[in-house]
Amino acid sequence: MSAPRVSVVVPVYDEEQGLPALFARLYPALDALGQPYELIFIDDGSRDRSASLLREQFERRPDVTRVVYLAANFGQHMAIVAGFERARGEIVVTLDADLQNPPEEIARLLDKMDEGHDYVGTYRRTREDSAFRRIASRTMNRLRERITSIRMTDQGCMLRAYGRPVVDAILHSNEHSTFIPALAHLYARRATEIEVAHEPRAAGATKYSLYRLVRLNFDLVTSFSLVPLQLFSLLGMLVAIGSIVLYVVVLSVRLLAGGSWSSFYEALWDRDVLEFFLMGLTLFGIGLVGEYVGRIHEQVRGRPRYLVGAVLEKRD
Repeated sequence: MSAPRVSVVVPVYDEEQGLPALFARLYPALDALGQPYELIFIDDGSRDRSASLLREQFERRPDVTRVVYLAANFGQHMAIVAGFERARGEIVVTLDADLQNPPEEIARLLDKMDEGHDYVGTYRRTREDSAFRRIASRTMNRLRERITSIRMTDQGCMLRAYGRPVVDAILHSNEHSTFIPALAHLYARRATEIEVAHEPRAAGATKYSLYRLVRLNFDLVTSFSLVPLQLFSLLGMLVAIGSIVLYVVVLSVRLLAGGSWSSFYEALWDRDVLEFFLMGLTLFGIGLVGEYVGRIHEQVRGRPRYLVGAVLEKRD
């Protein structure tokens, strides 16, 4: 296979029901570009028939199709990294397999790249998700913008285009916990965003539960900012000062109210006022520090971020 201009990376995890519809729309959309392209499907340890369907599709279009089977489920972003490492195009586009972002929008991203941008992000015009997911997404976006220097209108939209220098920089990061769009914002010199359509899922259900969404955003914040630790330190200092002030106030009130010295000494050892608050604050702080220490532990172990089980591609 000669080097294409465009590489499209599609992570797949248990998308058996939606893959036929994806194939039916994705290949015509890319054929219409009139540019050399390749499609790289990354099967992220699917448990249904996704792997078989990807093999069948490879046999239909081996000229432009490559399939990478990961040995287990390593997560969406690790699957994209696996695709980046095998992509040969000058421009790399990422696309979810659920068809919520129309493949026909890829042409608009490429037009924007042709204007001289090295990274094109996207945000969804009208989200076809539940009200809860929309509200939670907006809340997480605002929180991330306040804590980190990363400015993304819609961090959950995976339809994005990356220039080759940005892709290479992401691959050189070698971080155990990787959030691809955030790294692209750090490394891109001319980044932009465009609005894209959003459709209901073609089939199946989302793989992101509420816990995974919260986990993803927590990973993002702790990977790109020390602000949580700094805020905790500041909060601890304020609580300590506030505790001392409140303690003095309580003792003064008891003395001024005519309390005896015995009651004064009893109040001196009374810790009920702030006990539960300080316990909760301490536990939160231990968990936050543990999160950073855990990341260091994962990084220094040096284990591979993902393992490839097999690769389907046409040989020259």
